[in-house]
Amino acid sequence: MILLVGGEKGGSGKSCLAQNLAVFFAKELAATVLIADCDPQRTSSDWIQARNNDPELETINCIQLYGKIRNDLLSLNEHYDYVVVDCGGQDNLALRASMSVAHHVLIPMRPKRRDIKTAPHMEDMLSTCKMVNPKMIASFVITQCPSLPNQAPRILEAKEVCASFGINVLDSITYARNIYDDSEEKGTSVFEVDPDGKAANEIRSIANEMLAIKQEVSYEFG
Repeated sequence: MILLVGGEKGGSGKSCLAQNLAVFFAKELAATVLIADCDPQRTSSDWIQARNNDPELETINCIQLYGKIRNDLLSLNEHYDYVVVDCGGQDNLALRASMSVAHHVLIPMRPKRRDIKTAPHMEDMLSTCKMVNPKMIASFVITQCPSLPNQAPRILEAKEVCASFGINVLDSITYARNIYDDSEEKGTSVFEVDPDGKAANEIRSIANEMLAIKQEVSYEFG
């Protein structure tokens, strides 16, 4: 499975989500996992470097890829159970090339107007890439949500706006929690810091929802 975590807006937690999903696949599914870091900021590459300093953590390989990476991803997919592609927050060649081969495109969106404004362009990109990758699944996921109860309508509104573009929106969300930043700085994940905590359950929920969708689509296509 090639999972692309990408989008046009920076700051929505793409690298954090990619890293924690990679650990979920490696730790809880005992899968072989590779992160393809396509972000010039090298966030996931730096995270892997910090992670490799602790031999007790599950091994996750990482490679940096830029530009026309379609064939690279197809080749890597032959050798790993999961290839998690971490693309930076901009429309570039690597993002579009990844969309052309990804099994699932996960687009993090904060419940903020400046993030939601990128949804029409993402829908246009996805429609174009589906011409060459018709089995691609695409989902928005609302991230870094405020935890105050009076902000619930804001989260719901963000989901409704995203869904209006005809793209699936995951039921699962993530909240703004310090554990995401703290674990990333140490090269770990929320699963290793607090495996039964709220953040770990958020990532678990996202992963399981995506896997359920993939299974349903696989059945549909036979």
